[in-house]
Amino acid sequence: MSGPHFQTEPTRVYREMRRDHGAVAPVVLDGDIPAWLVLGYRELHQVTGDPALFSRDSDLWNQWDAIPDDWPLRPMIGRKQPSILYTVGARHRERAAMISDALESADPFTLRRHAEQFADELIDGFCAEGRTDIIGRYAMLLPVRVLAKIYGFPDEQGPGLVTALNDMIDGRERALEGARHLATSMRALLEAKGAEPGHDAASMMLANTAGFTAEEVAEDLMVMMAAGHQPTADWIGNSLRLMLTDDRFAASLSAGRHSVAEAMNEVLWEDTPTQNVAGRWATRDTRLADRRIQAGDMLLLGLAAANYDPQIRTDGSALTGGNSAFFSFGHGEHRCPFPAQEIAEVVARTGIEVLLDRLPDIDLAVPAEALTPRPSPWLRGLTELPVTFTPTPVLGP
Repeated sequence: MSGPHFQTEPTRVYREMRRDHGAVAPVVLDGDIPAWLVLGYRELHQVTGDPALFSRDSDLWNQWDAIPDDWPLRPMIGRKQPSILYTVGARHRERAAMISDALESADPFTLRRHAEQFADELIDGFCAEGRTDIIGRYAMLLPVRVLAKIYGFPDEQGPGLVTALNDMIDGRERALEGARHLATSMRALLEAKGAEPGHDAASMMLANTAGFTAEEVAEDLMVMMAAGHQPTADWIGNSLRLMLTDDRFAASLSAGRHSVAEAMNEVLWEDTPTQNVAGRWATRDTRLADRRIQAGDMLLLGLAAANYDPQIRTDGSALTGGNSAFFSFGHGEHRCPFPAQEIAEVVARTGIEVLLDRLPDIDLAVPAEALTPRPSPWLRGLTELPVTFTPTPVLGP
């Protein structure tokens, strides 16, 4: 689940794995920890749709005795974490309802206005220069600034949260430090909102009457922040990369706002930000795609691989024409809540539209083959997206 080919050509790697191993492949994570990667679309549908057999309860994992405390992937898998990710049954449904209610309180028109405002502010920072890195100076900053408004964070805390989230999600040497920073920030936010509630998601979650503790709310806020920021930033970056490098998307770029939604939908098939998710754990011995799965085995959800399953996409080079049956937001009771999907789409679409409006002749500044994916077994995005454009005036306040 690492290495140069996995980072640069994941589709080819998934195709070769499917050829050699079938729809469920044995893989090893950092430290030679074994797991199963579910590559098949139908098999992934089965795993995510059967929580009784394939549970979200990570305590079931039969490898915990082999996992050191400093294992870099621990923040993305966790054990005994009181968050919605690892809660099952009726309690999970109650927590999902709490989160959905809090996110639904965000007015879509206000949300878009915030996204436009922050997008313009970020573009003002480089529009007169004629060139910039869209990832570092735009895509990686926009989602977290909008989410800060929804959750109740002060705007100035955004850059620190970006760094912490990226470190945690990338699963490398700074992962644990990033997780600690995020946890400290969340607890401080809840303390402030407990003393002085506002009209934000954190305050609404604290006021929920279902009996959730402040620690549980803090964990859920961290899940929401991680799931809401980085994939949305990568959705923006991956969409713009395809528009700038793939002839099939050139019309979307030149047409500006009118084709952005269609292009974004294709990205969720072609280059989905969330590539793999950990995971599900078998509650008993079973079989899946002719593989013998033992009780406690971990199954990684290969969302990107399933999107490219040749039995589903018989012509992988053809555009999907608006088909939204992708796995990019998951499936089953642990899928991304619908209000969260809507927020991500509004932020990503607004970010792309405002950028194309402000910089209509934007072009790639380096050869397409020079673009480098960010190393992560879970998410797919670029480290940089250098572009050039005709310098334009700052809009100002």
